[in-house]
Amino acid sequence: MSLLTSPIKIGSLAVLNRLVMPPMATSKSKKGGEVSDEICEYYAEKSNGGYIGLIITEHSFVSQEGKASKGQLSIAKDSDVLGLEKLVSSIHQNRTKVFAQINHAGGLAKKEITSFDPLSASSVELPKTTRNKNLPHEMTQKEIEKVIADFAVAALRARQAGFDGVEIHSAHGYLLNQFYSPLTNKRQDNYHGNSIEGRIQLHLEIIQAIQANVGSEFPIALRLGASDYLDGGTTIDDSVIASKEFEKAGICLLDISGGFNFYTNPTTNEQGYFSDLSRTIKQNVEIPVLLTGGITDAAVAEELLCEEKADMIGVGRAIMKNSDWAKQANLSLKN
Repeated sequence: MSLLTSPIKIGSLAVLNRLVMPPMATSKSKKGGEVSDEICEYYAEKSNGGYIGLIITEHSFVSQEGKASKGQLSIAKDSDVLGLEKLVSSIHQNRTKVFAQINHAGGLAKKEITSFDPLSASSVELPKTTRNKNLPHEMTQKEIEKVIADFAVAALRARQAGFDGVEIHSAHGYLLNQFYSPLTNKRQDNYHGNSIEGRIQLHLEIIQAIQANVGSEFPIALRLGASDYLDGGTTIDDSVIASKEFEKAGICLLDISGGFNFYTNPTTNEQGYFSDLSRTIKQNVEIPVLLTGGITDAAVAEELLCEEKADMIGVGRAIMKNSDWAKQANLSLKN
């Protein structure tokens, strides 16, 4: 048996293999963000045959003010649970585990979409890589407490809908990335940008609040923008410290990606282009580490696992383009 097709545990959750379909926005939801038949059919097709061990569904907004785009999936209302149950069933019918990715856009939100002024860690312009010229306002303590509560209740809705776990989104320039990066966190309170401890304080409070809502046995993953690849931004040294703290707090899986560089690496376009980050983090934690980034060949995915650069492999665009990719990969690794 190849490593890619071998089983793994995420916390107490047994997963049939190490292939992951990572979150990719489809914009297939209904007008209010509710689950549509089209989105269920999409995930049923991708999971068909049970060749993917874990699907992490596209980022879902935890509150209206945290909505990132039109067509984004919602987990912000109790009424969303019924539709999310149908989504989970469309994946579970194929013996595939599924996590819900929960997110708040922060300063990347647009008022014309949310009807709210954008908010962030600090009232500073986001890096030019975001192509967003909106100036967010610095969040008050009351607004921070609401965000924590919104994440916690979103996780509860995910559990009620039958998801096998949740993934907290702290990458790609969204709100938690804005607190995590020294480029955008200029605060002087408990969430201060002067140290990594201050920059992850909100993350730790969200993790704690989620656990209080769903219990310690419900798996919580975290997608970490482990480097901004920008002068003055987050570095791998920061992320090693953060990863250790997240593990202590109860995170069961670390999903390594980019920060304000989003989901590309400006220094390389080789398959698995975040592997230097994931390998370093894997060397410093005991929990599984997931690597995504331009992986299109099953042989490369297997090699990355054999070289201990990750414990699980995310294949995104290749699966989006070809719903039989996972089946073909499984067959090729058996030959």
